[in-house]
Amino acid sequence: MDAQPTPSSASPHVAPKRPLPRGACDTHAHVFGPYERFPLAEQRPYTPPEAPKERYLAMLDAVGFDRGVLVHAGANGWDHRATLDAIAAAPDRLRGIGVMPADTAPAELARLAAGGIRGLRFTEVAGPNAAQRFPGRVGFEALAALAPAMRNLGWHAVVWANAAAIEANQDLLRRLGMPLVIDHLGYFDVARGVDDPAFRAVLALVGDGLAYIKLTAFRNSKQPPGLDDVEPFHRTLVSANPERLLWGSDWPYLGMKDYVPQPGELLDRFDAWIAGDDELRRRVLVGNPARLYGWD
Repeated sequence: MDAQPTPSSASPHVAPKRPLPRGACDTHAHVFGPYERFPLAEQRPYTPPEAPKERYLAMLDAVGFDRGVLVHAGANGWDHRATLDAIAAAPDRLRGIGVMPADTAPAELARLAAGGIRGLRFTEVAGPNAAQRFPGRVGFEALAALAPAMRNLGWHAVVWANAAAIEANQDLLRRLGMPLVIDHLGYFDVARGVDDPAFRAVLALVGDGLAYIKLTAFRNSKQPPGLDDVEPFHRTLVSANPERLLWGSDWPYLGMKDYVPQPGELLDRFDAWIAGDDELRRRVLVGNPARLYGWD
């Protein structure tokens, strides 16, 4: 498998035009390597370039984030050592989200919790690899199986799924009995507009307070770098429930080739889309993640 070029993972980062508030948190990033210590899974859906913890922490410093959340990535399979090693290097600053198979023993989940893991991720995204379950990738069946143990740990479930899959499984998601976090703005189809039933199902979960959602605009856009086609969806979600909004960089921007974003620029766009609302900015960047990930 060829490595995916991700120049932004190693390039200098620029802070946003307005300094971030104290306690600001990047809620979505991944680390890989160094590969001599933390090799990738033999079976994997992609091969990323190295993006070790030192580069991620340097990005947080340069942009102005005090905190970060690392999401275990599928290329690492079931091996969480790179994520746990990064958290251990900055335990007051970092938290993690794991990915585990449905039959994982409670003792193993407790071990991950002791290492700073605060939830598990479940993936239902359409695409060329969707039918194949690589190590490090599980779907809603695993979520149903793991939910009782996750509730016992006080964890939350992270869902990376197309909006249509969220709509089709909304009954399951509504009865989880624990916080839900939706990745990448719900991964809607931008061409269908804000009245699309699938997007409205995502919106209802947020509006009803059952789900947090990560305001990661560039994954959905067909119009980089301005991302103007995503702004109406972003605005609708912001209006639905400010208490359930998070912001994530998605560093190191896996699979982004023609357009590789920079976190400072993404934060400037977020700032413009919320019209510089200081209270909302602090809520999204500081208050909401502090409550969810245990920094309160």
